[in-house]
Amino acid sequence: MTTANLLDFDLDGLAAFCETLGEKRFRATQLFRWIHQRGARDFDQMTDLAKSLREKLRTAARIEALPVITQHISADGTIKWLFDVRDGNAVEAVFIPEDDRGTLCVSSQAGCAVGCRFCSTGHQGFSRNLTTGEIVAQLWFAEHFLRGHLKTTERVISNVVMMGMGEPLQNYSALVPALRTMLDDHGYGLSRRRVTVSTSGVVPMMDRLGQDCPVALAVSLHAPNDPLRDNLVPLNRIPAGRIALCLQPVPGACAAGLHHVRVLHARWRERHPGARPRARCTGPSPQWRGWHQLQDQPHSIQPVPRLRTDAIAQHPRARVREDPE
Repeated sequence: MTTANLLDFDLDGLAAFCETLGEKRFRATQLFRWIHQRGARDFDQMTDLAKSLREKLRTAARIEALPVITQHISADGTIKWLFDVRDGNAVEAVFIPEDDRGTLCVSSQAGCAVGCRFCSTGHQGFSRNLTTGEIVAQLWFAEHFLRGHLKTTERVISNVVMMGMGEPLQNYSALVPALRTMLDDHGYGLSRRRVTVSTSGVVPMMDRLGQDCPVALAVSLHAPNDPLRDNLVPLNRIPAGRIALCLQPVPGACAAGLHHVRVLHARWRERHPGARPRARCTGPSPQWRGWHQLQDQPHSIQPVPRLRTDAIAQHPRARVREDPE
């Protein structure tokens, strides 16, 4: 018998599932809290659920964690996990501790179809989208592992950034329920300002996300003009991905107080006229195939006018962040 992975459901989805079992919505809320707030993976742990419901869940549902292939703990407290997502695929999640926050970087796809020239993940190719449960499972595992690791009962992860493997907005149907689970007060209770979706510029879905689930939005431009971005980010060759459109404010996102723009090369070139711009490799090593081709290819870049970011910078709660060289 096929069972449902309860990590695939946001609260509304879990309520609908419980209805199929003949249970009311408040039972879904109880179940949701046990899974996400307490980290339960065994229905027998859920002692305030009716015994009859626990018996139904044992036959119809499961809570499926992702197997951990490797775990690396740095001296500064940073932890990187490699998770098995079946069929020879694996994805990474990284916990980054800071004095005032704990941030988890989460993957949304096994591989990536965008194929940015400087990105190690893009050069691996695209395997498949992750399910909602596989996205949420990274947070679910990390949060409850860290509580035990740090010997605390308090929430450890205060921020989530969808900046791991994959283009989140090309996995939209799985992304949105995962975000809703992160934001739900019965789940992880994260602030909309503390959940960030990073995109290379899937403009139609940026607009839709602002309506469906407004959270922080980070647009990775990686270039100050379209000719260079055409070369670095293949998505830019699609009219809907052009810089001018990527820089338009996203109403829902800005209403939540967020529109971050990451710009590589732009003002770096202003400060270093005549120098060759460099792309920063975000993968495990700059020695992947194709790196030397990008590194050795000169680009002609004109200094970026500040006007390009005015559409965002004028918003009172917008922040334009410039990456270091």
